[in-house]
Amino acid sequence: MRIPVFSLPLMLESNMPRIVDRFRGFLPVVVDIESGGFNAKTDALLEIAACILCMDDFGRLKIAETLSAHVEPFPGSRIEPSSLEFTGIDLDDPDREAISEREAIQKICLPVRQELRATECQRAILVGHNPAFDLSFLAAAVARVNYKRNPFHPFSSFDTATLGGLAFGQTVLARAVQAAGIDWDESEAHSAEYDTIKTAELFCNIVNRWKLLTESPDEDAEDFYGSPD
Repeated sequence: MRIPVFSLPLMLESNMPRIVDRFRGFLPVVVDIESGGFNAKTDALLEIAACILCMDDFGRLKIAETLSAHVEPFPGSRIEPSSLEFTGIDLDDPDREAISEREAIQKICLPVRQELRATECQRAILVGHNPAFDLSFLAAAVARVNYKRNPFHPFSSFDTATLGGLAFGQTVLARAVQAAGIDWDESEAHSAEYDTIKTAELFCNIVNRWKLLTESPDEDAEDFYGSPD
């Protein structure tokens, strides 16, 4: 039977891997937050960044978009000097261009919601390095600004510290990233955007390696996810 030409693209597209099928309807979004301390209810959220992930034609994860914002401390919030020393954040830097918490949450969450609709995923699942910290600060900020359409699952997450320990025997972000053959610049570390990108690269690397191990011959490893060099 002859197949109409106009139906061919649809048939080919229907056979392409979809991210909605990879994580049981969840869209992985990598998030990192820098703050003024460890208490999400009292300490200021100072930086937030997110990497939305997508899947290529071969079913491999990659970064689709990176979002980031410097955030104004909410009124009455606490900021520990040791936290600023650790992150290197200068609240008085005129180039910081900080925005309000509400604007920052909107800047992160709106594109995630749009990606959920585009991919037919049900919820975003936060990917982080020790993600309980980031998830708690995100939830506290969402509650403070009364943001009604938070796309993230309220408690589920993927932890790259655990995955790094499994895949490479390394739980520290810098060491796990380097063990995966990914570049690491210590001078850029502890900014939300840089740590988010590196966490996303690490997560994609591990997921793609797992796909290779379970679906492809060992000799095709370098072709599939690239040489560490």
